[in-house]
Amino acid sequence: MSILTGYLMRSILASTMLVLLVFLALAGLFEFIGQLGSTQGTFGIPQALLFAALRMPQLAFEMLPIAALIGALLGLGGLANNSELVVMRTAGLSIARLAGMVAIAGLVLTIFTGLVGEFIGPPLDYFARTMRDEARYEMEDRDIGNAAWVKDGASILHLERINAEFEFGALYLYRFNDDKSLKSIAKAENAGIDESDNWILENFRETRFKDDGVQVVESALAVESFNVDGDLLGITLVKPVSLSARGLMSYINYLKQNGLAAERYETEFWSRISKTATVMVMPVLALAFVFGSLRSAGSGGRLMIGVLIGLAYFLASEMLANSGQVFDLNPAIVTWLPSLALVMVTVFALSRVK
Repeated sequence: MSILTGYLMRSILASTMLVLLVFLALAGLFEFIGQLGSTQGTFGIPQALLFAALRMPQLAFEMLPIAALIGALLGLGGLANNSELVVMRTAGLSIARLAGMVAIAGLVLTIFTGLVGEFIGPPLDYFARTMRDEARYEMEDRDIGNAAWVKDGASILHLERINAEFEFGALYLYRFNDDKSLKSIAKAENAGIDESDNWILENFRETRFKDDGVQVVESALAVESFNVDGDLLGITLVKPVSLSARGLMSYINYLKQNGLAAERYETEFWSRISKTATVMVMPVLALAFVFGSLRSAGSGGRLMIGVLIGLAYFLASEMLANSGQVFDLNPAIVTWLPSLALVMVTVFALSRVK
């Protein structure tokens, strides 16, 4: 059984990697062409090529569910054309045993997908976007960054500039009472976070509103302590697609603790989990089709079926994820619906195989 399992795994994995390489070649070309219209500053054709190359792992993560299905259809279809699957069945292997063997290949692809989606794709995607913005606007040596609003309990901070070194420029601080009334307004001409996650505020001036009047407090250097640290601020700079699952969970917890909307990040988190898990289902679904309606089909027919199913899965995933945010539906349920539908189709198709 271990020999047969290894043989099936090699067929599926080899076909999947080949399909993935073709997809990445096409996606990389389109990514490069898409960046040519954004050439500006020092962001030219070499930088556009580098940007497309750095985006490859993230694109691979997004394409792996479809690549796994098409690769498994082609790999298992080749075995079926050579009657190797028929010989395995004749030797006494049940469909359930074959499905279990094929699922091991799906498990290997799932682990690979999870590693790429968690540790390789997001950091390279963020680096690519940062590199592009710095090259386009020549920000390397300028004190320019992204402004941000951050809530910390009863306080709201407005940072005029966040850059990669976490230098914030001017900072505006608004404190509120329990009844949501304004307690004080403060401004620091420059702000930053030290190694102990303390906020260092230079030329700090705070206006406090009291029942009997207004009090102004000034300090050349003030130290404040907020629950917002450098790691969390770094997350605010990153698009959801460029965050790892750990970063998404951390930011979701922060948003919920401060009563802020977290649906966008929850949708991205659960969508990423469901896509990773779906990779394991795809080879088993391919097995059902190879033994069923595609038993006598050629590689072209299998390729077409794989593309159609993969496209339907992709469109359903994107449509449900966006609809969930619009209609305030549970992200965990909405993002898992396409994957559950594939599981049901797989079980039904396998049950009809004789």
